[in-house]
Amino acid sequence: MKIKAAVVREKAGSFLIEDVELEEPRAHEVLVRIVGCGLCHTDLVARDQHLPVPLPGVFGHEGAGVVEKVGSAVQKVQPGDHAVMSYFSDGTCPSCKKGAPTHCSSFHAGNFSGARLDGSTTMRKGGEGIHGSFFSQSSFASHALANERNVVKVASDLPLEMLGPLGCGILTGAGGVINSLKARPGSSIAVFGAGSVGVSAIMAAVVSGCTTIIAVDINDGRLKTAKGFGATHTINSSTTDPVQKIQEITGDGVEYALECTGIPMVLRQGFEALATGGACGLIGAAPAGSQVTFDTQTILGGGRILRGVIMGDSIPDVFIPQLIDFYKAGRFPFDRMITFYPLDQINQAAEDSEKGKALKAILRP
Repeated sequence: MKIKAAVVREKAGSFLIEDVELEEPRAHEVLVRIVGCGLCHTDLVARDQHLPVPLPGVFGHEGAGVVEKVGSAVQKVQPGDHAVMSYFSDGTCPSCKKGAPTHCSSFHAGNFSGARLDGSTTMRKGGEGIHGSFFSQSSFASHALANERNVVKVASDLPLEMLGPLGCGILTGAGGVINSLKARPGSSIAVFGAGSVGVSAIMAAVVSGCTTIIAVDINDGRLKTAKGFGATHTINSSTTDPVQKIQEITGDGVEYALECTGIPMVLRQGFEALATGGACGLIGAAPAGSQVTFDTQTILGGGRILRGVIMGDSIPDVFIPQLIDFYKAGRFPFDRMITFYPLDQINQAAEDSEKGKALKAILRP
């Protein structure tokens, strides 16, 4: 079928709205008409080729929409259902069988290869193959072809156009606090980076009952926003040593820290800001080959923990409904982060996101 899609044709190039052909769904695939798709930092990293996804390609991996067709083997959803799309996992590897799909053996191939696991592409323009299947969806488009495994059915009475970011950015930040760090009531946490992922983490810290929630950023506007979402303290790390300030606030450091910037120096600050026995989660993705050093005594002497966090260690079919329940109860107001743009203004949405003018942009075809 013919669809509209935002195609990137060269490294760091513009998103170009083009007509492309999308294949019909195979046995385990689901065709979704997109109602809204969040713009994530990962999309921009892929556009700029810091993440080497094949070009020409269609990105977008926070899609939400209405199911239009399903493959012969699909049982989870049917035409007319409302759905949010998240990341792909194969369901058969050792990690998936252990209940850890974010560590799936096929994670890279299923989310970043620009093709299905068998190497076939889902999109074409004339005789030219277009690399779709980004996170098994490529939802910067009027329609997306997903796999049954990365589609989550949601109730039809919810505001579908704003739910897409629950599939990645919001899921990652909130999951980093709730699933990865398992923050306890009454505890302290520092979130480094107050973009959409960091703010999602701050909201999750509120839900988890953290009583000291410290937002760290270099943008005063973002820090003010973080305060509005539940941060009890804010630190501008361009003018203040965040480690020293966190120790002043807490007495001996925070129990949890979450690094959301992808800057190695910031990861070190997050780790050094921990109290004895504290845990630091790394969410931000630095370029391949980036390194960070620690004083070994910081690790050995304090029993501190550093762990990587992918997609908030979340199982989408379980965690997305939980986040929706938090939202419906008035405890997780992620709708206040959103700015809507038409799909044909995607380049403006990207610029506003990079400049911090839009906390979470959502594109509507």
